[in-house]
Amino acid sequence: MDRYVCVHGHFYQPPRENPWLEQVEQQDSAWPFHDWNARITAECYGPNTSARILGDDGRIHRLVNNYARMSFNVGPTLLAWMDDHAPEVHAGIVEADRRSAQRFGGHGSAMAQVYNHAIMPLATPRDQQTQVLWGLRDFEFRFGRRPEGMWLAETAADTATLEVLAANDVTFTVLSPYQAAAVRPLDGTAEWTDVGGGRVDPSRPYRVRLPSGGHLDVFFYDARVSQAVAFEGLLFSGDRLTDRLLHAFPDREGPKLVNIATDGESYGHHHRHGEMALAQALHRLSDTDGIRLTNYAEYLALFPPQYEARIVENSSWSCAHGVERWRSDCGCTNGETGGQQAWRGPLRDALDHLRDEVGPRFADRAARYLHDPWAARDDYIEVVLDRSPQRLRAWFAEHTTGALDHDERVEVLRLLELQRHALLMYTSCGWFFDELSRIETVQVLTYAARVIELAEQVLDVPDLEETFLTRLAKAPSNLPEYGNGRTVYEQLVQPTRANFRKVAAHFAISGLFRAYGRTERLGCYEVERVDERRSEAGRAKVGYGRITVRSTVTLAENSYEYGVIHFGDHNFLCGVRSAGDDDAYAAMCDHLADAFEEANFPDTLRTLDEHFGRDAYSLRDLFRDEQRRLLDVVLDATLVDVENTYRSIYRSRGPLMRFLAGLDAKVPPALRSAAEVVVNAELREALSGNPEPARVQGLIEEAERFRVSLDADGLAHAYAESLSRVTRAVERALDDDETFAVFGSDQRAVFASFATLVDIAESLPFEIDLGRAQNLAWRVRRERGDWLAQRAASGDEAARNWAEAIDALTQRLGFAIS
Repeated sequence: MDRYVCVHGHFYQPPRENPWLEQVEQQDSAWPFHDWNARITAECYGPNTSARILGDDGRIHRLVNNYARMSFNVGPTLLAWMDDHAPEVHAGIVEADRRSAQRFGGHGSAMAQVYNHAIMPLATPRDQQTQVLWGLRDFEFRFGRRPEGMWLAETAADTATLEVLAANDVTFTVLSPYQAAAVRPLDGTAEWTDVGGGRVDPSRPYRVRLPSGGHLDVFFYDARVSQAVAFEGLLFSGDRLTDRLLHAFPDREGPKLVNIATDGESYGHHHRHGEMALAQALHRLSDTDGIRLTNYAEYLALFPPQYEARIVENSSWSCAHGVERWRSDCGCTNGETGGQQAWRGPLRDALDHLRDEVGPRFADRAARYLHDPWAARDDYIEVVLDRSPQRLRAWFAEHTTGALDHDERVEVLRLLELQRHALLMYTSCGWFFDELSRIETVQVLTYAARVIELAEQVLDVPDLEETFLTRLAKAPSNLPEYGNGRTVYEQLVQPTRANFRKVAAHFAISGLFRAYGRTERLGCYEVERVDERRSEAGRAKVGYGRITVRSTVTLAENSYEYGVIHFGDHNFLCGVRSAGDDDAYAAMCDHLADAFEEANFPDTLRTLDEHFGRDAYSLRDLFRDEQRRLLDVVLDATLVDVENTYRSIYRSRGPLMRFLAGLDAKVPPALRSAAEVVVNAELREALSGNPEPARVQGLIEEAERFRVSLDADGLAHAYAESLSRVTRAVERALDDDETFAVFGSDQRAVFASFATLVDIAESLPFEIDLGRAQNLAWRVRRERGDWLAQRAASGDEAARNWAEAIDALTQRLGFAIS
């Protein structure tokens, strides 16, 4: 066998966390999902752990974990998010690496990645080292083994970058064929052959000899097939992908590797159901005589390089001008404004100046407490991965020069967090697109703002933010409402800042509408209630109390007193002050209580001003998720009134609308608007509860009759939540061994609800994701099917009922029943 195929997916999203909260806030552009991580996980990362392979009958014949049969890397910051928010997907990816090692001669398919996707040729040597070390350590933490290969952000490379990889025992990386400059046989018996312009043979590995005397092996992917996967519709079918891969082998003797590399998001996010095309292709290839699926590490072990290569310095896979996309207006862009990118240079200049201003001061200040500040930074990834008290104590014990008190520990952690955010602010996505005010660029600016804030707390750097903004003002936006980078920073970055007082205000305002426990977590803050009092009068509410706010990242803490009043609707006002003596606190509480009980709201406001000053907080100051939650509470009654008004109009004019529809006459826009609001609202309500097929079908027919546009995304999301709720109930029943002893009314009811939901899905005029339900059905068949069949054959009535219910369920979900 000398023909091998390797498909590599680069699965990555930029870090999206609010740097002050350490959590991803709601992103409206990802609706109906909470944020883009959640959306792409549902569309791509999750489906690739359980991709469907269809038979000729169009039914599902098996589910496969694509990651286990391909080569892949997943960005460390994305994996960290998955670990918290999609643990089953994280587990599926880790398990796939373990299974791939069994399949591919002991070589796992997962590759590491430089930590936060920084463009390595543009990074300082010290930052290059930390990016590599953090990426390697994150990989070991998650996959439990040392990686053999490492993915470079945008495959951006130069000799210095390869030196860092080799110095850290990385064996290989993957580059674009356009990054190959020249090749020759490894034994040096022939002259160098110019292969510029993508003319390198991508079907063999190459060795790059380094000035240090070391080397790094490199695979150049097949650009034509990779391009077709990403942009030319090759994922419309698995057969098309298979045939294209099989026809990519060169006509030469010896072992040959067809390898492609694309963004992993091609398989499900950029191309709907792309994961199914990939699964079908990998399945077909594995059954093709003379073809063996492999990964890079296994192929390298089987066939070490026989040729060496020189790379094109400062090159990448997504910029025809090298790495200019991340520092100049080179013309490479993605986006919608179609404007200039002259902002790229000033943005990088502002960040470089900020990094260079704080770097030496960090080293000088940290040297008071740490043996080697830069080595401590390299090892700080251990704390980022595990912020438990035990891990933190171990890190301090290893790196500090002596015992530190609490305030000194806080200072050290602030210094290291400053450096962490100084790395994050170079995430490549900030330069990739066409506009300075996009969320990716705003994200890197928020990291810069956090660096500035921390520097103000622990370093003596005068006018740091003003200097940064002066440089940022030279970055022109394509949008007139912003003008330049300074305005973008002031309008889009500064409002997202959080400090201890803002956390306290957030807790106070949201606490009027939810019952917090003694200690609550708000992002990376812990809030401890010391005292709390609340009163209501009609729609108005008042609250006041004492709390302690503690950062779980820097361990800093402060105590506050607050007073908050809600006048109804969106009208909130909150004051916060540092905790004082008990007499002053008691006086504040008494004054607020007296004014509120007398329904004297002007006096209540004056009392807030008297005790807290005029620097008050409102609903605008809440963190985005809680702000939206409270707005939903505030708007709920209003929306009910509005929908009832529309419902009255629509139902009372229903006969007229049906008459017009029967004549195929135009329904007036006002009546159609009423129908659109009511039908969508009632259909959403019907799908969110315990849906009745007749009710759902009737509403769909109304929408068709009056040509109402359905909110497909929102309705599909409402259905998915109902299906998820019932699926969890089925999972609980199936995972409990004791339930298999009986098949009573409770079990029948659960399965009946499930069957009803699946039946409804078939009637809906938009696509429904049945993935979680299908995954459950597949797992049950594999884990319980044989056992139930044996029990049923021996006369166990409950087992027979279970087997019949599960067979009926899997058939409803589109599976072939063997």
